[in-house]
Amino acid sequence: MRYALAVDGGNSKTDLALVREDGELLATAHGRGSSPYHLGVEGSLDVIEKLFERALDKAGLEPPADAAELLLAGVDFPSEEAAVVAAVERRNWARRVSVDNDTFAVLRAGTDSGWGIAVVCGAGINCVGVAPDGTHARFPALGWTTGDWGGGGDVGQEAVYAAARSEDGRGPQTSLEQRVPAYFELATPLELAEAVHFRRVDGSRAIELPSLRRSSTGSRRRSSRSRAWRSRASGWRTNPSRCCSAAVCSSVSMRGSVPRSTLGSPRSGLRSRPVRRRRPRCSAPRCSVSTRSTRGPTRTQFCAARWQPRTPIP
Repeated sequence: MRYALAVDGGNSKTDLALVREDGELLATAHGRGSSPYHLGVEGSLDVIEKLFERALDKAGLEPPADAAELLLAGVDFPSEEAAVVAAVERRNWARRVSVDNDTFAVLRAGTDSGWGIAVVCGAGINCVGVAPDGTHARFPALGWTTGDWGGGGDVGQEAVYAAARSEDGRGPQTSLEQRVPAYFELATPLELAEAVHFRRVDGSRAIELPSLRRSSTGSRRRSSRSRAWRSRASGWRTNPSRCCSAAVCSSVSMRGSVPRSTLGSPRSGLRSRPVRRRRPRCSAPRCSVSTRSTRGPTRTQFCAARWQPRTPIP
């Protein structure tokens, strides 16, 4: 029987399928993340191999498959693709092997046309655009070194940030002040900061926190301003003159969390400017600290000039 091996390997999970040449699904397997960036090429393939063997047992098949398509997170450069292809060929999983980034798996899940734009918001963030003629555009998506923000790790760190500032009064009050440290079985954000500092808690575990951030509606509303400046700073937009084609990109721009089809047009390439709002100034002498009001309970604000509690701001 002719069949193909298909793998979607992310940072947190891996899905594997065996598909007959007529499209019939023969077997599936699900397991932990298999990104070569975190596990190395051989470590990544070890995870996938266990799932492959499990799926072969379910389907009653023997390797090699006629074709294998592995779409893996962390495979961002041609040299990384070549390294994974060579390693898979040594294991004799399939007669023909293709390896690419996992953004292409998202694109395939969303459309059968073979072209469009796919955005991945997983442990990291990535995007790919494919034109009808096969031309494609991608970002390196290596994290902060390539100007990226918006993955699970970034959102988790923002939750810790909001919790700490809620505790000491520098930011708006939020339920994350209790929920974030409680997730790590600690009492306060300060205890969490100390635990991360002394490596009793792995700071990379912030990637586990987006679910808390999502369910804290009050915090999401009040901290939208801090997230918006990151979106504006990244200036993430697709420009048809630089991407694949106007038919694919449709002049879509992102500003904060709101898409606007009128920005970044092929003709003008203009961006909208955020509205700047003036904030009241502290009345203490020699103080130039801007203050802001907060929703919910009144909170005491601190003046940087005297470092003494001022009159609470409603």
